[in-house]
Amino acid sequence: MAPTIRLEVADAVATITLDRPDALNALTVPMKEELLNALHAVEADSAVRAVVLTGAGRAFCAGQDLHERLQPDAAPLGDELRLRYNPIIRAMRALDRPIVGAINGVAAGAGASLAFACDVRVAAEGASFALAFGRVGLIPDCGATWFLPRLVGTARAAEIALLNVPIPAARALEIGLVAQVVAGEALLTTALEVAGRLAAGAPRSIAMTKRALDESWGRSLDEALEAEADLQDAAGRTADHAEGIAAFIEKRPPRFTGA
Repeated sequence: MAPTIRLEVADAVATITLDRPDALNALTVPMKEELLNALHAVEADSAVRAVVLTGAGRAFCAGQDLHERLQPDAAPLGDELRLRYNPIIRAMRALDRPIVGAINGVAAGAGASLAFACDVRVAAEGASFALAFGRVGLIPDCGATWFLPRLVGTARAAEIALLNVPIPAARALEIGLVAQVVAGEALLTTALEVAGRLAAGAPRSIAMTKRALDESWGRSLDEALEAEADLQDAAGRTADHAEGIAAFIEKRPPRFTGA
């Protein structure tokens, strides 16, 4: 069976490509296993400082391959989520490096959830987001009910999730679901530029910032202030902080090493 995930590393940026273009990158069991393996490979590679997640062809990801669900040996949906989908989302959020989603076309169902789980999203002009679970009598999953209200607010999240309203790229930019919308031919270049900027940053600072943002939703203001103090104390003791100060004083770009 041909691989359905491509992992390429260049200039400290790992590009993970969902690679079933003929099926709009719909997710199968082998594909989910390969994607999780790719995330683990990135986690183990200290040379990688940022990640780009995108899709091959004209779609980002159409979600679950529904033909696979019709097979007699298909796992119950709850098991499929716990065994294969949820570990992917957890790995994305636990990864101590930022993930840039390059949304090149439709991101539907679980594909939309994958996009929501990225740290930064850049969309092509022809891209769109659609939860679409209600059309087949299901509920949003893979973290969609957690991510979406935090990204666009509860009212818009309810509209998108309950009415199955598709969100074209321009609307996604307007409501804050994506950071940029660019021409399709410029998407990957733009996403790699964003990832390159992140890769040039102080790795431990970026990792701690990602962690603080994720954990802030479960904290009171006082708890957030105390967590920031703890993380800032740790960041202030790094060699990268000293390098940042030196670079500022010497009026030169910093050279962060992750130390």
